Amino acid sequence: MDLIKAIIIAIIEGLTEYLPISSTAHMGFTASLMGMQETEFLKMFQVSIQFGAILSVVVAYWKKFFDFSNLKFYYKLAFAVVPALVLGYFLDDKIEAVLGNQIAISTVLVLGGVVLLFADQWFKNPVIHDEKGISIKKAVTIGFWQCLAMMPGTSRSAASIIGGMTQGLSRKAAAEFSFFLAVPTMLAVTVYSVFVKTWGKGTPNESKGYEMIFSSSENITVFVVGNIVAFIVALIAIKSFIGLLNKYGFKPWGWYRIIVGIGLLVYFYWFK
Repeated sequence: MDLIKAIIIAIIEGLTEYLPISSTAHMGFTASLMGMQETEFLKMFQVSIQFGAILSVVVAYWKKFFDFSNLKFYYKLAFAVVPALVLGYFLDDKIEAVLGNQIAISTVLVLGGVVLLFADQWFKNPVIHDEKGISIKKAVTIGFWQCLAMMPGTSRSAASIIGGMTQGLSRKAAAEFSFFLAVPTMLAVTVYSVFVKTWGKGTPNESKGYEMIFSSSENITVFVVGNIVAFIVALIAIKSFIGLLNKYGFKPWGWYRIIVGIGLLVYFYWFK
């Protein structure tokens, strides 16, 4: 994989992972627009660079993640991540099959945008303003909402934030818990994609993620640089998003999804 193109994809991952606009969709569209062939390494790379984004949350909220006196915080994340782990394992092949369908992903991008246009009106009176007010039951419910993002184009961030708001969380509290929940979720996905999943199964080139990474010095460089770039960009995006969400709500992100989704539908339907 070309290093410059890999850096561009990593920048897109860092910018979009914690925004309600679907990082998977944006990375897929970007790769397609750059004319990149959809190889097994490319698909694995787009998943594995989430590791860099994971580290950005841990660094940004290090006091929260390393406060071992607050064990309930870890229990909440442990229980909340279970639905995604179970469903993700059983639906892995179906999810991968949709990843290359840009028309389907663009459609989901538009539909999700319509939902975001009304999200602020639906949840006007939050009663929970920080993580401590979230019960384990509410955390698990948010975890089930997160599973909606298994359809590429939905956005894990959007699904879990809206899920939090259905449980009475403020926009800020829902966004932050979405960030926290991303850590065990994406860590599990990254470990699975690199060490467990067999890519290109049934083909002569089937291999584990780590085998593809270590197959050449170029792949090692791409993997390492991609994660570093995703980490730096995501760290900036996290703090920026909280401020923008508090000030403007979800509507700008909804319009963004609709406009970009329609534009991409036109492109992939008529010109691709």
